[in-house]
Formats: sequence, structure tokens, C-alpha cells
Amino acid sequence: MKIIIVGCGKVGYTLVEQLGSEDHDIVVIDEKPEKVSTITNNLDAMGIVGNGINHQTLIDAGITTADLLIAVTGDDEKNLLCCVIARKTGHCQTIARVRNPIYNKEIEFLKKEFGLAMIINPELAAANEIARIFQFPSAIRVDTFAKGHVELLHFKVTKGSPLIALKLFNLHQTLHSNVLVCTVIRGDKVIIPNGDFEFQENDVVAIASERRNAIDFFRKIGIVKNRVGNAILVGGGKVSYYLAKSLLASGIRVTIIEVDRERCDILSELLPHATVICGDATDQNLLLQEGLEHAQGFAALTGLDEENILLSLYANDISNAKTVTKINRINFHSVINELNLGSIIYPRIITSDYILKYARSTYNSKDSNVETLYKLANGKAEALEFIIKADSAVAGIPLADLHFRKNTLICCIYRNGKVIIPSGQDIMMAGDSVLVVLSGYRISDIKEILED
Repeated sequence: MKIIIVGCGKVGYTLVEQLGSEDHDIVVIDEKPEKVSTITNNLDAMGIVGNGINHQTLIDAGITTADLLIAVTGDDEKNLLCCVIARKTGHCQTIARVRNPIYNKEIEFLKKEFGLAMIINPELAAANEIARIFQFPSAIRVDTFAKGHVELLHFKVTKGSPLIALKLFNLHQTLHSNVLVCTVIRGDKVIIPNGDFEFQENDVVAIASERRNAIDFFRKIGIVKNRVGNAILVGGGKVSYYLAKSLLASGIRVTIIEVDRERCDILSELLPHATVICGDATDQNLLLQEGLEHAQGFAALTGLDEENILLSLYANDISNAKTVTKINRINFHSVINELNLGSIIYPRIITSDYILKYARSTYNSKDSNVETLYKLANGKAEALEFIIKADSAVAGIPLADLHFRKNTLICCIYRNGKVIIPSGQDIMMAGDSVLVVLSGYRISDIKEILED
């Protein structure tokens, strides 16, 4: 595909990094020459210095032959206008980043009236992910498939776990739990395990399951955290606002700590049922005064990664709270992942995953459509959901008779309200929602999981 990205900030850079690795032709546009140079000097992309809402600039970028334009500048209105001009000029598909909460209820209207393929709000997407984690605090990450009926739950094998030294083929007869182990991260390696695989301490494991079966599994391996009934959010930005709104609607008591008085006043007005504290959260006495020791949920959501890391380390040291840490920079993920930060949220990666899913589903959807896509293990593996079509190359054939590529796993099949953890005799049928995990290659169509 030929893709134009308007805006070369952090999100724009991440998008070029991800989309460029999938052999798309990319042109970036930004008014700041140094930002364009940073991308063109380090990544595989062409660059144009200019205004993305300028008709001639879009012409120079190749809008008349482009397949997709993504507007991710820091200005919502500019992003929307850029998409409108692109649609009128080049008739390509368009995606806009829109972050202001005032537009949140107008998303479907804006998409319809402006002809947008997608509107992405990184802060809202991050807040939704944190809310899912608070709903299932035993996991460090929760990815949902089949409209929420299937979950991919990530957890860490800790010291003393009954999983240590257990072979995978003995898992079911030992624990009698209906879950499927999909991936294991061990150090810097990602493993799609076979029956001889043996669990070790510090492995990060992903399982596919229905929620009730996952709860049973976590109870049996000793990972039990009670449902979050109260939460402390540090930082009063957009992520905190969206998250607090979601948590309050679920009956969870919320305290927000924000250092800026003006922002506190705004939050108090927008969230009358939340407790908003104006103060510096790096003051340990303030955190203790607000009940951190007894908190059930804690999220460090300031704009400073270093501050978020310190706050989460402290929260984990003095409380049993389910901890979530927002990280903006992804350069040091290998170091960050070794720290005791609870669940780590990267808003930029969440955004790029949404857009990657769209790019994959439009690029090749003959046999099936990519419904959901999540990057796993720092991008070394992927979990994809497909809807199977009647004429798909994989439909109607027992899994045992299909010749899959190496490092490929069919994790579950969702059919007519039923979740199937598949065996070799199960088949994929038209209309099924199928979760596939793979490593070492990328696909846009489910037939690509088969050997040539």
C-alpha cells in the first residue's frame, strides 16, 4: 500500500516504524524540517516539509495514487480537515487522530459526515485497556477477541508457582483447567510452546480462555487478586479523565492526584463523583494520606515516564494494589519490563496496533478479514482474529490435516456463542471467529498460515 502520514511526532514515528516493516510505501509530511529528517534518516520513508492541509503539499506527496492517509498531528481540527481534503483530492481511505473529549460523543457522526475510515483516540484506547486490566487484576495484560467473549491473558510465573518445572502436556491433567497456553516470553525470546515445553520462573505466559475458566486457572496457580473496588490515579491528563469516567461507571471509587490547580478544577467539574486532590504525588506523605497502603488499584499516568516508574515501584512496595504504569517512550522496553511496574501501557503502541489492523484487513481480505490484531512480546509475535469465509482455504478441514507454517497456533474458535479450545479434529467453519498466534512472519489473510 501507499500510505501518507501527516504529523511526525511520537505517534507518527511509531507508525512509520511499524508500517514500514511491512513493506508499505510511506511518505511523511510535517511543517518542522527536523522532525521530517529524524524519520527519513532513521526509517524507510520519504519526507516532505509542508502543511498537511495544503492541497499542493498533498499532491506532492502523491495523494492522487495513495491508498491510505493517516493524520496524527497534535491538532484535532487539522487532522479532520486534512482527511477531508485528502478524500476530495485523492479518494483514498483516511484515518484521523482525535483526542479532545468534546468530540468523543461525535465520533460516528464525524466518521460518516467526513467519510473517515477510522478515528483513533490514543488516550481513550489506553484508558479502555487499563479498565480491562482493573477488571481482571490477576493478569498483567488483557487482550479481548470475539467481541469480548475470548480473552488473551498475560501473567508472570513467580517464585514458588506450581507451574515451575511442569511440562505443558501435563497442564490439563494437573490443574484440570480449560485454557490454552499461546505464547511464553523468556528473556528476549518468544516461544510458541509444544507439549514438551517446561515452565520456568519469570516466564511471561499468555493464555486464551473464557473469563470463568481463566479465573479458575489463576486460582489454582495461586495468582489471586480481588476485584478492584477503589483506585488512585496519579496525573490528571486525558487518560486519567477517560479512565476515571469508565471506573466510576463500573462502581469503582476513584481518587485523582494532580499537581496543577487549574486542571484540578476542570476535573472536579467534569467528574463530580471522583475525589480530586491537588498536590504533588511524589510526596510520599500525600500518597499515604490518600490511602495508598490500602488501595486496590493504582495507575501512574503523569506525562513523565521517570515519575511514573518511581510511583509504581513505591506503590508496589507498600501496597497490594493492582498497579498500572503508563510509558510514552518505548526505546528502553527491555529494561522497563524487568522492573516491578505491574502492567505497562504504551499508548503509542496501542494506537499503531489499531491502525496496523486496519491496514492488514484492507490490504488483503479475500479469504478472511483481520478483525483484531495485537502485537505480543515487543512485536516478536502477533495475535490475530479472523472471520472465516465459506470459500476460505482453511474452512471445513480438520486442523490435524492442515499443514501449518512453523510457530503457528490456532488458539480458539468462537462459534454461535461457544468458545472452542481446539483439538486436531476440530474444523474452522464459515462465520467462525478464529484466534491465531504466530511468530517469525506476518499475515494479512488466514490462508497464509499454511505452508506453500
